[in-house]
Amino acid sequence: MAALDLQEQEQVDTLKHWWADNGKWVVVAVAVGLAVFAGVKFWNNYQTGRAVEAATLYEELGKQLSSNDPKRINDAADVLTDKYSSSAYAARASLLAAEVSAQSGDAARAKTRLQWVIDHAGEDGLQQVARLKLGSILLDEKNYAEVAKLLEAKHPASFDALYSDLSGDVLSVQGKKDEARTAYKKALEKLDAKSVYRNLVQMKLDALGGAK
Repeated sequence: MAALDLQEQEQVDTLKHWWADNGKWVVVAVAVGLAVFAGVKFWNNYQTGRAVEAATLYEELGKQLSSNDPKRINDAADVLTDKYSSSAYAARASLLAAEVSAQSGDAARAKTRLQWVIDHAGEDGLQQVARLKLGSILLDEKNYAEVAKLLEAKHPASFDALYSDLSGDVLSVQGKKDEARTAYKKALEKLDAKSVYRNLVQMKLDALGGAK
């Protein structure tokens, strides 16, 4: 029994020495682990909180749209793009503000907004919409070279019709009727048979003397 007690005492002494040498590192490891867990939880809550804040601001921007006040709408969009640029709402807000700016005759601000979406939006679809809208503004400004650059951008097949239509517009105003006709026909081929947009493209084609 005494031998057993001695053996147990040796084990206890060994554990004490090990703890003296390594115990603080165990505490640090546990503390770090808890800190990381807490940090992740905090970050998730933080991100959730920011998403809610961004959604609230986007809803407020939607209310401002009825005011038809470009300044108020752009100010609301500025908050989203400045403070919540990584949120899905920022790019959408910028697109809406760009549309309002374009309609109010502020092409410069509209172009800036659209370029922001192209550069920062996390969704390819939003980037493509911004690129096409920017192309339309540049077309109105007769900046054909810049529109051509935009049309060279890689895009999903679902946007083929819209790209071809804009290409037809550029070629048409440049007097390149045969090429414009080809572009419009390509747009019609890519558009769904039930799409109401077909009527507009068909009108452009008819204006060039293209057959249905």
